[in-house]
Amino acid sequence: MHIDSEIKEKVEQFLDKAPRNMGDALGIEFQSFQKTKVIATMPVNAQTMQPFGLLHGGASVALAETLASIGAWLNVDERYKTAVGLEINANHVKAVRGGTVTGTAQPVHRGAQTQVWEIRIENEQGKLVCLSRCTLAVINKKH
Repeated sequence: MHIDSEIKEKVEQFLDKAPRNMGDALGIEFQSFQKTKVIATMPVNAQTMQPFGLLHGGASVALAETLASIGAWLNVDERYKTAVGLEINANHVKAVRGGTVTGTAQPVHRGAQTQVWEIRIENEQGKLVCLSRCTLAVINKKH
């Protein structure tokens, strides 16, 4: 796993203390944490397929929003701010019947009030499966 040194402590604390979540249920495994790129894999299996044997679009969107949310969180001072999903869209361009997909999220905009992340999900051959864009609101934490 690759973690940028400037955020290493933050990420390690997150990984040690994060409660079980949807990502666990879907088998999402993080590969890289950077302020400008977050990468994770997800298996295409019974938990992530729709009834007709293909990767479920909702699973792709869950992977995309997970990556964007983590990316946005890496770019805020979590003592005072948090980032929450505002809008997400996804274009599902290629079917996947098995194996593993890899999602890569990169910021398009990292502002004081909003962040926009583009997420590319590819199959094992590097072919685009889903292209998503997620907008997050950066809000004050309630104390």
